[in-house]
Amino acid sequence: MAPPLLEVTGLSCRRGGRLVFDGLSFALGPGDLLALTGRNGSGKTSLLRALAGLTPVHAGMIAWQGKNVAEDPEAWRGRLAWLGHLEGLKGDLTVLENLVFAERLRGGEPGDRLEWALVAFDLNALSAREVRTLSAGQRRRTALARIVLSQAPLWLLDEPLNALDATAQAALRTALQAHLAAGGLVIAATHVELGIPGPQRLDLRGGTPAERAA
Repeated sequence: MAPPLLEVTGLSCRRGGRLVFDGLSFALGPGDLLALTGRNGSGKTSLLRALAGLTPVHAGMIAWQGKNVAEDPEAWRGRLAWLGHLEGLKGDLTVLENLVFAERLRGGEPGDRLEWALVAFDLNALSAREVRTLSAGQRRRTALARIVLSQAPLWLLDEPLNALDATAQAALRTALQAHLAAGGLVIAATHVELGIPGPQRLDLRGGTPAERAA
């Protein structure tokens, strides 16, 4: 068995003075998918934001290949791709400009991968449209194309199926399977099945271990 790439140990997070979750631990290796489940307010988004470095960690450690990511947060940000409830797109730029801009921010050029991402999420006909003119589903597809283009080993996805029709959901599943097959990792908060066989599951209930067991 391959050693874990990502190890989370005793992680705790507070929000607005309230303990959202406490003592969370898990490990993921190449090709692993972790589905975060639980009711609204149980901490799924807070956990993803903590992993992404967007929310301070109250206690515990996040390690990548055995090294605490807090020691080099810039390198850690370069290893992950984040999709939240907001798509992280610039409304006055076109679909194509958003994708190219995102890649250049990461220090790379899209190259041939750009055309693949546009085709995969059926965005070619929309590539010259400003994002502010798109529907919710079209914006979500653009954001997912950005995730695929990133080539980041770890994808953090918050309700990735939101606003997607059946065709776009199938495109996402294909992209997820390709990423996992290449040894990538995915952590996704979801209220519905992602349609990927054999994911690990972490059911968040919020609070301390004693409160969760009650």
